[in-house]
Amino acid sequence: MPVGTEEFYRIQKLPPYVFAVVNEMKARLRADQQDVVDLGMGNPDGATPRTIVSKLVEAARNPRNHRYSMSRGIPRLREEIVKRYKANYGVSLDPEKEAIVTIGAKDALAHLLFAVIGPGDIVASPNPCYPIHQYGVVMAEGTPCLVPMPDPASFLNTLEDIYRSASPKPKMLLLSFPQNPTTACVDLDFFKEIVRLASRHGTMIVHDFAYADLGFDGYVPPSILQVEGASEVAVEIFSMSKSYNMAGWRVGFCLGNQRMIAALARIKSYLDYGIFQPIQIAAIIGLRECEEDTRKINALYQKRRDVLITGLNRAGWPVEPPKGTMFVWAPIPERFRALGSLEFSKLLLEKALVAVSPGIGFGPLGEGFVRFALIENDHRTKQAIRGIRHFLK
Repeated sequence: MPVGTEEFYRIQKLPPYVFAVVNEMKARLRADQQDVVDLGMGNPDGATPRTIVSKLVEAARNPRNHRYSMSRGIPRLREEIVKRYKANYGVSLDPEKEAIVTIGAKDALAHLLFAVIGPGDIVASPNPCYPIHQYGVVMAEGTPCLVPMPDPASFLNTLEDIYRSASPKPKMLLLSFPQNPTTACVDLDFFKEIVRLASRHGTMIVHDFAYADLGFDGYVPPSILQVEGASEVAVEIFSMSKSYNMAGWRVGFCLGNQRMIAALARIKSYLDYGIFQPIQIAAIIGLRECEEDTRKINALYQKRRDVLITGLNRAGWPVEPPKGTMFVWAPIPERFRALGSLEFSKLLLEKALVAVSPGIGFGPLGEGFVRFALIENDHRTKQAIRGIRHFLK
C-alpha cells in the first residue's frame, strides 16, 4: 500500500523556507554564468586555525578514536570550555553537571526544547529572530510568543507587560545577543533584568551566544552567566562555528543550569553518540591555544563591516554600523519598501547580482529589512557595492 498523500504531522507546521526562493534564483543565475556575490547565508569563509586542523589529522590517524565517543562530550573538552568561561567571563562552572558538548548550537537548542518544553508551553523570544528559535519551539509543540524588538529596552518593557497581563506566563525566554539578524547588542544590566524577571516567575532562560566573540569598536558581548544567580534559571549555548571558523565541524556547548543540562544529556543519550572524537580532541586544542585567532577573526569581520557600511552609505543606502555579529541589518531603501523584503531581495539579485537574506524569513517583524552577511573579502564586497550603486541609480 503506497504512503498517503496527507502532509506529515510536524512538517505541516513548518512554513515554506523563504530563503529557498533566493537560493534557487541565485543558482539559476550562476548556471547562466552570472557572477553573483553571495552575502546571504552566514557561512564563514575563513580557514579553521591550522593548529586545530593539524590536531584533527593527528587524532584521526589513531584507531582508538574511531569508536563511538560520549554523547555528552569527552571530559577534557568539557573541562576546557569551563576553563574558557572562567578566563573570559569570571564564571565558575562544574564540567560534570553544568556543561555538555553538542553537535553545534542548533543541536543544543532543538534537543533542549524537546527535553524541557511540552505541548502549549509558552516560549517568549524577540522577533525577528533566527528561524530555529521560533520553529524549534513549534516542533517541540510549544507556543511561540513573538515579542517585538525594535531595540532591547523596548523588548524588555514589552516582556514586563506580558508577565503582568498574560496567563499562562512564559515557561521559557529564548534570547540571543549579539542578535541574528538584527545585530542588536546588550550590556550586563539588560541580562540582570532578564534574570530578575525569570527568577521571580520561575521561567527558564536559554541564551544562544553564537556571536560571543564578535564585538566591534571596543564592545565586548557579555555572558548571561556573569549575572549572579543566572545558573539557577539559565543555560547558555556557545558555539565554535564563528569564533574559530569551525562552522562545518559542528562543535557547540550548553552551559549553566544543572537541571536543564541533565535533561539535555538524557535526550541526547537516546539520539546520538556524540561528535567524532578526533574533532573533539582538535576542539580542545582550539579552546586552549587559539584565543589570538578569535581576535583576528573578530578584527576581520569589523574591517568587512566598515567596507560594506561605507560603500552602502556612499551609494545612497544609509545603514547604521552594527556593534556585533557577522551581519548588517539594513532597512530597505524608502522607494523600494512597498515591494516587501522578498521581492526586493529578488530584484537586488536580478539587477545588482547581489544575494541577501529577506527580512521576512526571520519572522513577520523582519519585514522591511534585508540581512547582509560579512562573508566575502574586500574585493568581492566592493564588487557588490558597485552593483548596488548602479542598481540604486
